[in-house]
Amino acid sequence: MRTDLLSAPVLLLATTPAFAAGIDLSLTIPTLKVAEYHRPYVAIWIEPEGGEAKTLAVWYDTKLKDREGEKWLRDIRTWWRKSGRTLTFPVDGVSGATRAPGTHKISFTEGQGPLGKLAPGKYELVVEASREVGDRELLRLPFQWPPKGGEVVKAAGAHELGAVTATLKR
Repeated sequence: MRTDLLSAPVLLLATTPAFAAGIDLSLTIPTLKVAEYHRPYVAIWIEPEGGEAKTLAVWYDTKLKDREGEKWLRDIRTWWRKSGRTLTFPVDGVSGATRAPGTHKISFTEGQGPLGKLAPGKYELVVEASREVGDRELLRLPFQWPPKGGEVVKAAGAHELGAVTATLKR
C-alpha cells in the first residue's frame, strides 16, 4: 500500500453552484388598442447617485434596411442624452430587437456583461420606452448596492410600460 498518497493534501471542490449577485428584471409591455401599433423602443440603464449612466439593454428595430432603426434611438430622449449618443451600434450584449406586448424577463449578473462591477452606494434602475405614433414613458426604481438579497423594487407605467419589477440578488 502506498502511504505517500494518503498523507498528501486533498483539495475538495464544492459541488453546489455559487449564486452571483445581480438583478433579475421583469418588464411588461402592455397591449394597446390603437389604430396604428408599433412596438416600443426600450432602453434599460443604471445610474449611480451623482455618476454616469451605464446602459444595460436597448431594444430597437435591428432589422431595418441600412440600419434605419438606429436613427430613431434618439426618441428614447433621457437615455439618449445620458448615454446613448456616445455608443456605436449595435452594442454586443446590449442591443436587441423590439419586444411584443407581454412580460419579458432579463437578468444581469454583477461582474459580467453590461452590469460590470458595482461600487457600494445608491443607484437607480431606469427603464424608458418610446413608440412611433405613440408616447414616451420613463420609470425609475431606486435601490442600494450591495443588496441585502431578495430585495424587490417595483414601478408601474401608465401607458407605454406596464409593471416593472427588479429583484436584487446578493
